[in-house]
Amino acid sequence: MNPKRFKGRVVLALLALVGAKGATLLMPWALKEIIDAVDGNLHAVLLVPIALLVLYGGLRFAGVFLGEVRDALFGRVTEHAMRHIGLKVFKHLHALELGFHLNRQTGGISRDIERGTKGLSFLMRFLMFNIVPTLLEIVIVAVIFATLFSPWFALVTLLAVIVYIAFTVNVTQWRNRFIREANQADNNSNSRAVDSLLNYETVKYFNNEQFEASNYDSFLATWEHARLKNRLSLLALNSGQALIIAGAITALMWLGAADVVSGQLTIGELVMINAYMIQLFLPLNFLGFVYREIRRALTDLENMLGLLTRKPTIIDKVGAKPLLLAKGEISFNAVKFYYHNNRPIINDLSFKIAANSKVAIVGASGAGKSTLARLFYRFYDTIAGTITIDGQAINEVTLHSLRQAIAIVPQDTVLFNTTIRENIAYGRPAATDEEIDTAITMAHLTDFINSLEKGDQTLVGERGLKVSGGEKQRIAIARAILKKSPILIFDEATSALDSHSEQAILSAMREVASNHTSIVIAHRLSTITDADNIIVLKHGRLVEQGTHQVLLEKQGEYAHMWQLQQTKLTN
Repeated sequence: MNPKRFKGRVVLALLALVGAKGATLLMPWALKEIIDAVDGNLHAVLLVPIALLVLYGGLRFAGVFLGEVRDALFGRVTEHAMRHIGLKVFKHLHALELGFHLNRQTGGISRDIERGTKGLSFLMRFLMFNIVPTLLEIVIVAVIFATLFSPWFALVTLLAVIVYIAFTVNVTQWRNRFIREANQADNNSNSRAVDSLLNYETVKYFNNEQFEASNYDSFLATWEHARLKNRLSLLALNSGQALIIAGAITALMWLGAADVVSGQLTIGELVMINAYMIQLFLPLNFLGFVYREIRRALTDLENMLGLLTRKPTIIDKVGAKPLLLAKGEISFNAVKFYYHNNRPIINDLSFKIAANSKVAIVGASGAGKSTLARLFYRFYDTIAGTITIDGQAINEVTLHSLRQAIAIVPQDTVLFNTTIRENIAYGRPAATDEEIDTAITMAHLTDFINSLEKGDQTLVGERGLKVSGGEKQRIAIARAILKKSPILIFDEATSALDSHSEQAILSAMREVASNHTSIVIAHRLSTITDADNIIVLKHGRLVEQGTHQVLLEKQGEYAHMWQLQQTKLTN
């Protein structure tokens, strides 16, 4: 956000603020002059100076109008600030490592961002245009009281303000913990609701609608209890503030009435005192609300700012240069990785993938196959060892250039809640319609799309729930094709396809993989028999490698896996 961009708006808003406050402070004086004029000649209302009436009406209008002008001018500044901070948090969340996103609660984070941006807007508007001007108005009124009437008027006013502010600050700090509890309960209930709705099918599979409702209700009960404590503490605060204001007004009216009886004040001056008290204590009461809301806004900002203070662990090294692809040769050199210290996933793994070759990685569940793809994509950094592309360590090049060079078809394809075509175009948003159509054809999606009433403009639903698993994977393959990256990763790309579709996709994969370095992570060994090299993992270690025929002849781990799968097919 560039502060100079809105300098003119801020200056004009401040001028409007000064004008509005000046009009507000002059209104009680104009009212006094009108009352005294009427009191001086009870039989001729028409003799009341018309100029004073016009002035009073003009001041009242000016106070409101200039206040609206001020808000309209500064609104653009606050809205841009909200946009700026919202975008900054959004970018920062995408910069955080995969581990953070695997542990995050989407609903809670969205609430934190929403409340945080609103809190920022509140702070900008009210700190600048309400609190400081209100405090200034209090001082000016106190000076007027001391100058025109008696120092006692100013003393009572200032004492009431000091007691009011001290009471508000202390009680608000006390009840701040109740606001935090209510916010946390709100986050928890919202996160649970979002999580349950995202897993709608799982809930239905296990007939757990009532269980989910009961679980959600328990979160809501916690929220309800937290809100009750919040309301009761607010009752104590508002009641105390009202008592202080009532006491101050009573004292000032007592002093004013006594001076009117003794003849020291006119009726007009008493009215002026009353008008100033109303003008003073109404914003003072609002000041209490603003302070409470500021404390709440600061509390709301805590979690959002906490997101910004969290540093990404996977970042570009200082001096990192773009990846320079020559051939596309990949090497894993003594790579070691674990998610937890007592649970190693990859152990001292070394192998090479020749440029423009197709290499398959196989192994039992938990062998570390998909973890290799995450390490190669730098979702995580290795604990030891290096991964290189054409001799360049991937942690020495920029993340953008590394990930630009790789296209992946993930095992669990998640789609955006938009059209089929837009999901495919996500692979390269700048792609032409012809390139998108080519990707659709190569992924064998044409027949499926033509069978739909709205074609490729059909919405896939949230997380792609309106299309089958096989259709989702073909959309993912089309998206990877469109990216046109020199290195391709297929992570169980045909796992959700029937035999007919699988053969069609395998044919497309062979066509796409030509002239590319491709890595195929597979469970079905029948899909990778044509691989140039097959790497067999067991407990994160390389136990054997070779072509399909060579590994069968070895009668080792791969041959055993092959025999098991063939037995299942024949049975």
